Amino acid sequence: MDRYWRSFLHIFQNTPRLQPLLTTRYMDPKQGIVHITKLRAASKGWSQSEKFMLALALHLYNESNKMNLSDMDYLDHHHKQVAFEALHIRYEYRRAFHD
Repeated sequence: MDRYWRSFLHIFQNTPRLQPLLTTRYMDPKQGIVHITKLRAASKGWSQSEKFMLALALHLYNESNKMNLSDMDYLDHHHKQVAFEALHIRYEYRRAFHD
């Protein structure tokens, strides 16, 4: 599994509001499919922090999914940690390329 999927799934697995959406109705990692429209529809009525976590996951999966990093201010300590971990997974430093 590539770093795009790993960072996306890390957020879903560690965000209680997103965990129930880890179904084939919304995604298929084996086929490389994310049903973005369905996920966004499912998030209607969510808090700003919950919507931010979804937006970050979608952006880390595919950068064409725009999001506002400043909305990270809405996150509590746990969700900030999950977000930073996901960013690390997605953009991890690759020492092998710099040796």
